[in-house]
Amino acid sequence: MAKKSKQKTFDDALTYLHAHFFDVQQVAGVANRVQVRKYGCGAVIGRAPNGGTVFITGPGCLLGDEVAVIVDRGYQKFLRTSRLERPATADHLRSLHQFTEELDEATGGISLYNESLGTVSDLYLYDRLKGRKDAVPQSH
Repeated sequence: MAKKSKQKTFDDALTYLHAHFFDVQQVAGVANRVQVRKYGCGAVIGRAPNGGTVFITGPGCLLGDEVAVIVDRGYQKFLRTSRLERPATADHLRSLHQFTEELDEATGGISLYNESLGTVSDLYLYDRLKGRKDAVPQSH
C-alpha cells in the first residue's frame, strides 16, 4: 500500500531542497522549472498547474550533462543516455535510491513498497524475449 506524504507546493519543495544541500539550478529560459542534483543524480522538476510539483525529467544518474534512464537486461542494469550506455554499478543504484527517496520527501511524492526495496528500472529488455513475435519491451 502506498504511503502518501503531505501535499507540498512547488515552493515548499524548493525550500526543502535548498535546506538539504541539493544543487538547484533554474532551467535557462523556462519559468518555474529547475534542475536538482545530488549524489551524482539529477532530475528536472516544475510547478504543476495546481501549485504542486511535477517531474519533467528523471530522477536518474547523471552521465555527463544528461540524466540517464535505467535499462534492465535481466543479467545487469545499464545507464543509458542519448549518446552512451554503460553498466550501472552498485554505487550508482544506491545513490539513485537515496536521491529518489529524498526527492520524494521534498515534493510530497508517494512511497511505494516495491521502490523501497531497491531500484526500479525504466526499461526491461531481456534476452530470453529476443526473437519472439509478441515480445515488446516493457517500460516502467
